[in-house]
Amino acid sequence: MSKFMLVSKLLLSALLLAGAGQAAAQSLPVQVDISGNTATVEIGGAGQPLAEFILTFDDASGLSASSLGVSAQLVNVNDPALLARLPGQTLTRLDPALPLMITVEPPATGGLTFLRTVRAEVHTHALPYTAGSSLRLLKAPLNGAFRDITDEIAPGSVRARGTTGGFSQFLVVTDLRETGVVLDRKFAWLRGQIAGLSSSERPAFDAFLDAAESAVAAGNYAEAIGALDSIRERASNRAGSGLAQQWRATRDVENQAGEIMAGAATLKYSVAYLRDYGQ
Repeated sequence: MSKFMLVSKLLLSALLLAGAGQAAAQSLPVQVDISGNTATVEIGGAGQPLAEFILTFDDASGLSASSLGVSAQLVNVNDPALLARLPGQTLTRLDPALPLMITVEPPATGGLTFLRTVRAEVHTHALPYTAGSSLRLLKAPLNGAFRDITDEIAPGSVRARGTTGGFSQFLVVTDLRETGVVLDRKFAWLRGQIAGLSSSERPAFDAFLDAAESAVAAGNYAEAIGALDSIRERASNRAGSGLAQQWRATRDVENQAGEIMAGAATLKYSVAYLRDYGQ
């Protein structure tokens, strides 16, 4: 048995002993290392982590262990309040081998800011990797509804990756919803982000998104991916000009460019998944 799997079993046993059937979560130790624009968080004990949580920023300022405000908990996989926050409810499940919730809530006075996007990765040996895996990385506002932000599931044993323009809570789950249902939700979410842009910025993004949605409906996945790449490229080019591009701990600005880039990235992942594995 690997060290990672052993730690996972020990931590899960501790949670069950602490209160089986209860909704209470159990805090885990975290150790944060900062190097340039990357924060690496060991969760569950130095040297033998249950998981690593890696945040890679496009362009961060004031990044430190204290300004990041990261914490981790083992949660009860049967907690009704948590299940109600998941998309698809019974079709979206936490694996008992990794009942882990990661929260990133930078303190308002900590000084953390970043431009455009941050790449979030949960790396764990507690779950097995398979091609076409149904594992997904979800993100939610604090105590809010979770949504799928996955843009890659990679081996090693599992690396669940996603891009975001903000924070704050993350889960790795098994998502058994049909890919078409997931795509519908992602298209609707991104369309909502675009609707918040100025009247001069909306038309180009709407045209690309319409093209992507029509291409998916026609089974033309290459065209759909091309249109989503165009959305991401345009958002990057317009960042700081036509689109607001900053996230900061004071929560007094909107990161339009980052959220649109992230929305296009996770849509692209689901289109490619539909192409390769079907519904």
